[in-house]
Amino acid sequence: MKGRQNLVIAMAMLALWGQACHAQDSVREQEIAQCLPGEVSTWGDNQDRPALQSPLLFVYQHGGAPAWFGESLVLAAIANAAIAWSQCSVRATVTPLVAGAPLPSSAILIQWSDVGSRHNFGLANLSQKTLSLGPAAFQLLQTRNPAYDSRQTLQMVISHEVGHFFGVMAHSRRCVDVTSYYDNGKGESCFIRDGGIRQPGVEYRALLPTACDIQRCRAANGLGR
Repeated sequence: MKGRQNLVIAMAMLALWGQACHAQDSVREQEIAQCLPGEVSTWGDNQDRPALQSPLLFVYQHGGAPAWFGESLVLAAIANAAIAWSQCSVRATVTPLVAGAPLPSSAILIQWSDVGSRHNFGLANLSQKTLSLGPAAFQLLQTRNPAYDSRQTLQMVISHEVGHFFGVMAHSRRCVDVTSYYDNGKGESCFIRDGGIRQPGVEYRALLPTACDIQRCRAANGLGR
C-alpha cells in the first residue's frame, strides 16, 4: 500500500510541474496518460531488450550527494521510478547500502559520481550494473537557477536512467516521454501530439514513465501491450 501511495504522490507531481499554458498542459497530460496507435517512435540510437534481470535490485549509496538532497529524498525518487516502471510486470526492489555490508552480486548500485556519470546529470552502465548521478551537474543547476526545484530534475533523471535497466534502451522521439531526447543533434526535434510546439526553456518531459514508455517496456519484455 505504501508503494502505491508513493506512486500516486509522484503522479500528482506530474500535473503540477512544467506547465507552460493551459492548452499545452491538456495535451501533455493526455500524452502522459495514453499511448495512441503509431505514437511509439525512437531516435533509433539503440534497441530495446528484456530487463537486465528479474527481479531488479537497486541499492543506493548516498555518499557524495549534493547537500540539499537528503538520503530519504533520493531513495523516494528511486522508489517512485521503480514502482512506475514495474507496471510493465518486471519486479524491482530499492534499498539503501548498509555501511560495512557487502554489495549483493545481483545489485545495481546507484551512486553519486562525476566520473561514472561522465559529468552528465545521470548515466546508466548496464555492463557494470551502476547508475551514476552527477553532483557537479546538479551543483551547476543550483548555481545558475537557485529558485528552481531541482528535485524535479532528480526524479526525471532517475526515472530515465532506471528505465534502461528495465530494457527500454532507445531514446524516444515523443517529447513527453521520460526516455526522450529533445533532439538528435542533427537538426531533428522530438514531437508533440497534434503538432504542438515545445517552448524553449520549459521542460516538457514527464517525471515518471508515460503510457508509451510502459508500452515499450512491456514489448521489450515479451508482454505485448
